[in-house]
Amino acid sequence: MMLFPSVSLLLLSAPAIAAAALGSHLQQLQQPLTEGTSQFSKIPSLGFGTWNLDKTNVSEAVSAALHTGYRHVDCAAIYGNQKAVGKGIAHGLKSLNLDRSDIWVTSKLWNDHHDPSLVEEALTQTLHDLGLAYLDLWLMHWPVGNAPLTGKSQLDYLQAWHAMEKMHKTGRVRNIGLSNFSPAQLKDVIEHSDTIPAVHQFEVHPYLPQTKWIKYQQKLGISVTAYSPFANTNPTYNSGKHDPPLLLTNFDMLAVAAKNGCTTAQVALVWGMSRGYSVIPKSSHVDHIKENFGALRCHLEEEDLDRVDQISKKYLKRFNNPSKGYGVKLFDGLEDA
Repeated sequence: MMLFPSVSLLLLSAPAIAAAALGSHLQQLQQPLTEGTSQFSKIPSLGFGTWNLDKTNVSEAVSAALHTGYRHVDCAAIYGNQKAVGKGIAHGLKSLNLDRSDIWVTSKLWNDHHDPSLVEEALTQTLHDLGLAYLDLWLMHWPVGNAPLTGKSQLDYLQAWHAMEKMHKTGRVRNIGLSNFSPAQLKDVIEHSDTIPAVHQFEVHPYLPQTKWIKYQQKLGISVTAYSPFANTNPTYNSGKHDPPLLLTNFDMLAVAAKNGCTTAQVALVWGMSRGYSVIPKSSHVDHIKENFGALRCHLEEEDLDRVDQISKKYLKRFNNPSKGYGVKLFDGLEDA
């Protein structure tokens, strides 16, 4: 099977690039991206996440993100806020006089629609909720589906992936990909389908660097998007007393930030982008939305990036692992599974 050698690998591919890419150059990376000849157009390296946004101002936060300069919005059916996200996108595009093609929108297929007969329905509902004619990227959220009769969670992804391939051919989805898959599951998809996943989204941050896993996929032409780039700063994870300190208050993060006149949030994002993948921080607060976007103006030297690399040698922690809740083994063969 051809592994699409022409597929683009993301906007940033090495620590040196992130260190050198400042000011207007980094801002340019967030500008409209034209369709190339390959099956995958480049995804903006800094995105805006919408998971667990404050329900009272979802639309305002999304619009504010677009006004700040973000051109990549990540959402999902299970987040329960896609209608509000869609309103924010519409307001932002109209007030900024932007076209739909000027931004990148990702959404995800939820577990309860893995039955091939339900996949098109899920896509139609997502597009309706977002008020869009197409998605730039549609991911399978988990390799887990609900059994038809019992609703019990089970490993179930190949048939749903084949149904997503059909949706890809309709033009309503420009690219399809995966989220939260293990190496064996990714291999299974590649060996039993005609489409290489364009993107794989999973948890990555200085406490869970997953370096080998990322490099393996990049060699295949699969781009990576990192969710939870601030690790346990997300209150959803309910860090316990044995967990590492909050990433944004970690001593090494604070030291690197102070040295370079950046915030620890910006350091976390620059570290991620420097490794060649996109990051999707989220916030409901305009100040934090702007602060996160300021990562594009944060300059880190290679020694700074190396210092952040070392953090996982003391603290290695995966915060999002619903294996027990689903009753299935997830992330088999990966760090802190």
